[in-house]
Amino acid sequence: MVDYGVESNDKLAYFQAVTRLEDRDLCAEILAAHGWDLELAVSAITSTSSSGGVSGAAGSSGQPDTGEWRDVDASGRESSDMAIAQSPGLVWKLITLPFSVISGGLGLVSGAVGLGFWVAGGVLNYSLGMLGWRSPSGGATGDESSPLTSISAAASEALDFVAAFEREYGSFHPGFVTEGFMDALQRSRQSFKLLFVYLHSPDHLDTSAFCGGTLCSDPVVAFVNENFVSWGGSIRASEGFKMSNSLKASRFPFCAVVMAASNQRIALLQQIEGPQSPEQMLAILQKVVEDSTPVLVAARLEAEERRNNTRLREEQDAAYRAALEADQARERQRKEEQEQLEREAAEAERKRKEYEEAQKRAAQEAAEKEATVARMRQEKALSLGVEPDKGPNVTQVLVRFPTGERKERRFRSTATVQSLYDYVDSLDCLKAEKYSLVSNFPRVVYGPEKLPLSLKDAGLHPQASLFVEVE
Repeated sequence: MVDYGVESNDKLAYFQAVTRLEDRDLCAEILAAHGWDLELAVSAITSTSSSGGVSGAAGSSGQPDTGEWRDVDASGRESSDMAIAQSPGLVWKLITLPFSVISGGLGLVSGAVGLGFWVAGGVLNYSLGMLGWRSPSGGATGDESSPLTSISAAASEALDFVAAFEREYGSFHPGFVTEGFMDALQRSRQSFKLLFVYLHSPDHLDTSAFCGGTLCSDPVVAFVNENFVSWGGSIRASEGFKMSNSLKASRFPFCAVVMAASNQRIALLQQIEGPQSPEQMLAILQKVVEDSTPVLVAARLEAEERRNNTRLREEQDAAYRAALEADQARERQRKEEQEQLEREAAEAERKRKEYEEAQKRAAQEAAEKEATVARMRQEKALSLGVEPDKGPNVTQVLVRFPTGERKERRFRSTATVQSLYDYVDSLDCLKAEKYSLVSNFPRVVYGPEKLPLSLKDAGLHPQASLFVEVE
């Protein structure tokens, strides 16, 4: 333990009592950043605490933890926003722990205790190079608008940690994932493994020996890589610092084994504090794995059952949709066929009515025509007058029809050829409307030009034999 002098030690003790920050070196650094002005440092921390609505550690205050990550700015728009105390080269931000830690045995998460400790949500953005600290955001210190650690910043910190670790201890080490803690926790949940957490304190006297002799030893690396998802962070970086406070890391080197619980909570299964030999480390980790195996197997089986149930439901839904679509297709086809039949029936009925109406019109027209023809016959028969008796001025006319029927009548020699046509029209022997009266020897057609001629002038007196030639 560093001796800062009597006056400084008194300020440190008072500062720790007021702020409830357990890391003595961190408190010293905060005081140093404020020029060892106790009132200014305490004012900065307590004003931040009052704006957050919680004083001291949430684990001791009994305040429930929300279990959520929240980005907080300095605008004061929400009750959880924080005031930011400034001094040259320093930005100090506090947020509540974004998840709760469940302490106790493995399958007995019922002993859950929310540890909503106050931790730094931003980072100490030091321009004090002698401390070797840096701003993870890379921005200028004192920038009140710099956001809390985002996912990309958390991944950047993880990458920096792995790179620094490999520069110091080589590339053979547990396979630390290069992503933020919450992403690593989610990865462990999805792979049904525990999460091995290593918090790196570069300045601790036992760190180098522990990393080189235990953490990077063959059996430990092999066991951790096979049974865990590994995440590491430096306590000088944002997430590593937050996790050191969340897990109450009081001694270094510090390792922990956690697993994801419900509602963004984690179960703390094992803390490994202080230097350990490879054998001790393996024994502890093996015990944790043995104890956790039933829980992980049950979780895997439950997840597989959920997947199987989901797949079964999806298959059932797909089969139901297919059957429904087939039923709908058949119903559509039935309706289309029914509509087609109805259309055909309607068309047939329309045609039947049109045919009946046409037949009715034709019959009516035929009747009217027949009546007209009958009137015409009657009129023409009347126009011929009474058939004269035989005499020198009387012409005997024989008319042959295409049916072979023969008709004879006497006409006065002064009657016109038109009278012969009227005679034929008055008989019900010919259905044709256009015809000509023709004599055979010699062949003479008595057409329209001969109609006004008398029978005598036309050469038909005293007798004539004509036949009807239909056009």
